[in-house]
Order: sequence, then structure tokens, then C-alpha cells
Amino acid sequence: MRVLVTNDDGIGSAGLTVLAEAALAAGHEVTVVAPHHEYSGSSAALMSHEEDGHLVFVDARPPGLDTRVTAFGVKAAPGLIGFVASSGAFGFTPDLLLSGVNLGANTGRAVLHSGTVGAALSAAAHGVRCMAVSIAAGEPQHWETARAVVDRSLEWLTEHDIGDRVLNVNIPDIPVDELRGVRPATLASFGAVQARVKEEGVGFVNLTYTKVEPGEEPETDHHLLSRGWATWTLVRAPVADQSGVDLPRIDLADVADPRA
Repeated sequence: MRVLVTNDDGIGSAGLTVLAEAALAAGHEVTVVAPHHEYSGSSAALMSHEEDGHLVFVDARPPGLDTRVTAFGVKAAPGLIGFVASSGAFGFTPDLLLSGVNLGANTGRAVLHSGTVGAALSAAAHGVRCMAVSIAAGEPQHWETARAVVDRSLEWLTEHDIGDRVLNVNIPDIPVDELRGVRPATLASFGAVQARVKEEGVGFVNLTYTKVEPGEEPETDHHLLSRGWATWTLVRAPVADQSGVDLPRIDLADVADPRA
């Protein structure tokens, strides 16, 4: 398989190296294309910096990456990278896109805002099999645990057709011998961090970010992650959903003349 690896933490993140070398060890052809700087929280945004209508590439590599792997940065958000990769913009159409390993968990409904998940959703919506991976620490100490889970996740994903869904993987930052295993999980009500409006006034809004305690939501990703489990959750890009709602049809002849 031809594998493209990206993220939202930027081309200098060690998480890229973990994904790329796992894919390389599994026998895949690997290319790393990641944003030139951090795009955390960018969701599936299509932002980019262009010159003469062309994306701008940056000569950069993740730390310690195997020299056999082609890598470069792009002045673009991860969602755009996933989107254009699906049409062969980087010289090939990937069979598989891996996004991460993100610094910090991507759990609960907050995955809506994640650039890591956004890159995968963008590519998945255009026919590419995708996985997004996150480790629950801003400065991870146990990359070997991430690698162990990634190896298992990659093996499963290459053997199963998940359609336009994304396999969202979250990994606790604990020694590998303390990992309890990997479990399927539903999305928690919130993510690991919740934003709130702290103060607002004329011309400004001040936000505060607080850590969300797992609470009593058994079988959810955030709950299981806090208890030493890595989690697998299938998520998908927006789809039409009118279940339980009868939307009316309105013909122009039935609309009152707004000039009346």
C-alpha cells in the first residue's frame, strides 16, 4: 500500500516518525506531508499559503525519521493536505492516510475541532482509508506504547474496509507493560479539554480551557483512556440525517410576497 502520513502538530513532531516507521515496518511505501507549523484545532479547514496559485512546500523532516521515507512540509492546514492528497496532488493517491500521532487526546465530541481528525475525515470523504492517532500527553514519555498500539491498529485497518469512516485511536501515555489493552469505545460527551467563555466585553472575548474529568460514562473513549485502555472509535464525515424530523416542502407560490 501507498501510505501518506500527516498531522496537525507540524512537520517537526516526533509523532509523525512513529506512524511513518510503523507503516514502513509493515511493508508499505510511505511519504510524510505535514503542515509547516502547528494547526491544532483547525478541524477540516482548507486554509493554505499560496504563491502564484501554488501550495508552498518547505524542506523539513520529522526528527529521527528513516532516510528511506520522503518527507516535506506544506504551508497548509491538515484538512487541505488530506483533501488534495486524495486527488493525487503529491504524486500519488494514497491507499491509506495516517494522521498523528497527535500530542494530546482527541476524544469525545471535541473531535469535531481536531485538525488531526479533520485531515483524516477530509481524505476519507474522498475514498481514502484513514486512521487518526493521538496520545494523551502534550509531552509524551512513552512513544513505545504508541508504537505498539499503532502496529495493532494498522494491521486491523489494512484488513478491514471501513468505508468513509475514520478509525480514531487514542493511547494513554503510560509504560507499555501498564497498558490494559485496546477497546472499542463510543464518543464521550466532551473531549479531554473544554473551552468556556471566561470574560467578554466590548471588542474582546476571553476563553479559558479546563481539563475534563472522565465522569461516569462507561464505554466512552475518555473514560476508558483514563483507566489505562487505548481506544478505537469509528467516526465519519457529516452526512445528511433527517431521522425523526419531517422537513416540509415549500413551493414559491406558497411564499408570501415579501413586498406585501
